[in-house]
Amino acid sequence: MKLRALVTVFVVLATLVAPVTPGAAAATESAVPAVPPCPKAKAPKVVRSPRPTPPPTVAQHRVVGGEALATPGLVVPPQAPPPPKVTATSWLVADLDTGQVLGGCGPHEYATPASVQKLLLAATMLPRLDPTQVVTVTREDLDIAPGSSAVGLLPGGRYRVETLWLGLLLQSGNEAANALARLGGGPEGVAGGVRAMNEYARHLGALQTHAVTASGLDGPGQFTSAYDLALIARACFADSTFNRYVRTERARIPAQKALGAKGFQIQNNNQLIYRYPGALGGKTGFTDYARHTYVGAAERDGRRLVVTLLGAEPQPLRGWEQGAALLDWGFGLPPEATVGRLVDPGEWEAEPTPTPTPPSQDLPPAQVTTSAGLDDTPGGGRYVPLAVGAVLIVLAVVLVWRMRGSARRR
Repeated sequence: MKLRALVTVFVVLATLVAPVTPGAAAATESAVPAVPPCPKAKAPKVVRSPRPTPPPTVAQHRVVGGEALATPGLVVPPQAPPPPKVTATSWLVADLDTGQVLGGCGPHEYATPASVQKLLLAATMLPRLDPTQVVTVTREDLDIAPGSSAVGLLPGGRYRVETLWLGLLLQSGNEAANALARLGGGPEGVAGGVRAMNEYARHLGALQTHAVTASGLDGPGQFTSAYDLALIARACFADSTFNRYVRTERARIPAQKALGAKGFQIQNNNQLIYRYPGALGGKTGFTDYARHTYVGAAERDGRRLVVTLLGAEPQPLRGWEQGAALLDWGFGLPPEATVGRLVDPGEWEAEPTPTPTPPSQDLPPAQVTTSAGLDDTPGGGRYVPLAVGAVLIVLAVVLVWRMRGSARRR
């Protein structure tokens, strides 16, 4: 009877420590609710340059603002109604004043910014430049991609800095971006301006943002995230001059008599300010690779919310309409609802920059990243129960042998 009981105990222990087969693991994983994924990016129809390659993932950068924001999928507060369906591959809604993040999808996923990067230029250069100063536009300022957005500034034309800002934020003028970056970049010109943009991004805690062009036109290594854009937008909307510019519906580009050119009117191309009650303004963007990008803000019942979205397709809703739908969803949440926060400027400046680890060739990046108490060796977790099982088998054999010997002696 003792031998039979011992065998029974051994079988139970062996079952508990038996390695999980791939099929059983799959069944276990399927029992855990999956995080709703974000929409996938669509391949661009027009290819003018190699597709930008995102930098290696840095685990510390993905948890800026809270660990819940590290997900590649949807994150919303408990009991929150489902957000509206959008085509953006990543998005985020946050409170401009409290800094609370109300929800998002892939908030820390890398994406190309397009012209919403002009907000980083504005946040960096608005405090540096005198809006009343009259400056001369150069031919180098007009060195932009053929067919890209422009205000219509003329080389040799003389314009107030305020006019350049209006051309940048209303019409997304790429030549205006070059001129403003050059003016604020010191002796290095545009290169100095872009360097200042990257330095200010780090000051804000936008650690996944790297500017290569002042305008947001695609460039190798140029990326941002929906979370970073919210940090940048928050800095912009804290500036009263910026608020005045982005809510301007129409502006006039003055005539250049010395060049024989007449003046003309420009109009704000952000439809949110015309069609959304309480709109505070924002910025649109588009390139072949970035697809449609958008930043918008609005105020309702004393709350100011900002929405950022990247990688959107214009059907069935345009970028600003997707932003408006997400703002409606955010305003419908209680003020205390949150999944994270927007960090304060300077909060991350003292943190050392971690060395990125290239993704493993055998495992996707999410599996390479390790947490405390987890085995990061491919397949390593399977050897622990096998070792325990082997020890138990040896102990069981020894016990059986000793029991049999005791029985023979009796």
